[in-house]
Amino acid sequence: MTVTVALLGTGIMGAGMGRNILAAGLPLRVWNRTAEKARPLADAGAVLAADPAEAVAGADVVVTMLGDGHHVRDVMGRAAPSAGQVWAQMTTAGVDPGLPELAGSLGLRFVDAPVVGTRAPAESGQLLVLAAGAPEVRDTVQPVFDAVGRATRWVADDASGLAASRLKLVVNSWVLAVTAAAGEAVALAEALGVDPQAFLDTVGGGPLDLPYLQTKAAAILARDWTPSFSTANAAKDGELIVAAAAEAGVRLDVAAGAAARFRRAAEAGHGDDDMAAAYLA
Repeated sequence: MTVTVALLGTGIMGAGMGRNILAAGLPLRVWNRTAEKARPLADAGAVLAADPAEAVAGADVVVTMLGDGHHVRDVMGRAAPSAGQVWAQMTTAGVDPGLPELAGSLGLRFVDAPVVGTRAPAESGQLLVLAAGAPEVRDTVQPVFDAVGRATRWVADDASGLAASRLKLVVNSWVLAVTAAAGEAVALAEALGVDPQAFLDTVGGGPLDLPYLQTKAAAILARDWTPSFSTANAAKDGELIVAAAAEAGVRLDVAAGAAARFRRAAEAGHGDDDMAAAYLA
């Protein structure tokens, strides 16, 4: 069976995912709030829908890759999907029980499936898909995950507990901490009259080095804010991480500081820039 896919959201991540779904030979229907952002996928062979309901009509799998949980609930409410469809919720929306509850109320088979990766892995089909869902839906949704990702890590057989989204928050807590620390280290070096490259060379190749540190520091030094993952999304994810930790009784000082820094950068006009622009805060 060829799986027909409805993709709701074709931003930085969704656009690359859509191209790889098409490259895998899967019929694709797309919708985006700003239609022009979805038009390149239509030019590549996707059906461009005028609204979410038109996009999901007749689809086997509905993929949401939107801004946050609020957007997901709003768009899925407008989509009015049919009972029995598989909903792969791939937006990083935190630990939001309202999403599996919404799926249940609509009669959908829900898969909690956030991804690890940014623009380049999305464009090259090298995302890591974290998934939680009933075993009986895996054959339906796996072709979609294979199209967009290098691997799928099934972490639970039940999506209602949002085990995949919980793991994604832990992963993102590390990503945001490294990004914020890279910016602060560069800023401190510059303020103290130290060549930032001397810092990078000193840790380079040793136990203190990280490829992600080198990547983000290089972008900062080049003042290249081309978005791989936006500052606004980093702020949103940081706030989700802090909220989930607080609900679980854990205080995260570093995550809270990073979230505040990303939010300051976004409010200063850098929301659409790469999250490395938190350096500017």
